[in-house]
Amino acid sequence: MIQILIADDHAIFRQGVRRVIEFAADMRVVSEASNGREVLESIRSQEPDILLLDLAMPSPSGIELIKRVREVAPSLPILVLTVHNESELASRTIRAGAAGYLTKDGEPELLLDAIRTVSKGGNYVAQPIAAKLLYDRFDRDAAPHRLLSDREYQVFLRLARGLGIGVIADDLYISPKTVSTHKFRVLQKLGLKTEAELVRYAIRHQLVD
Repeated sequence: MIQILIADDHAIFRQGVRRVIEFAADMRVVSEASNGREVLESIRSQEPDILLLDLAMPSPSGIELIKRVREVAPSLPILVLTVHNESELASRTIRAGAAGYLTKDGEPELLLDAIRTVSKGGNYVAQPIAAKLLYDRFDRDAAPHRLLSDREYQVFLRLARGLGIGVIADDLYISPKTVSTHKFRVLQKLGLKTEAELVRYAIRHQLVD
């Protein structure tokens, strides 16, 4: 029996995933978490076989949380289930230690297949993301955004989507001053001067819709 920890800050979504899992005879949900702190506590107390993780939760979250989980439970498979379909974010997530990457618009059967694959030590990436990753692998043009740190990349994507400094600070649980510092470094590393140029850059590289 595959024992699963569901981590997502939306209760309705957690319940929906739980119901999907209940149809599978070989797996069950042993715990739920709505923030990074609860994830780490549940890993220690419940010892799940797999962590089903959303990237956008109260701190710690995202890639930072994946790295923390790897420290606490090095062998625990992490399957990311997110709304973000950018290949660069998927690549960074996998490098941080995730064993799988799925988007929330996928079919329930794909989620169950991914859980089984990852729980056995395999890797699973949604087909559209996998195709983008393969293309990027053979892309010899090292785009500047690949040189951004993980936190800088998180800020970069949110700026590209038009979010303000305050909103980004609340979203990432960091101070507005820290966001502004990251913004300055992002513009500097990408050789850009304005947010408008940043948005055009993100669209040109197909990092946002």
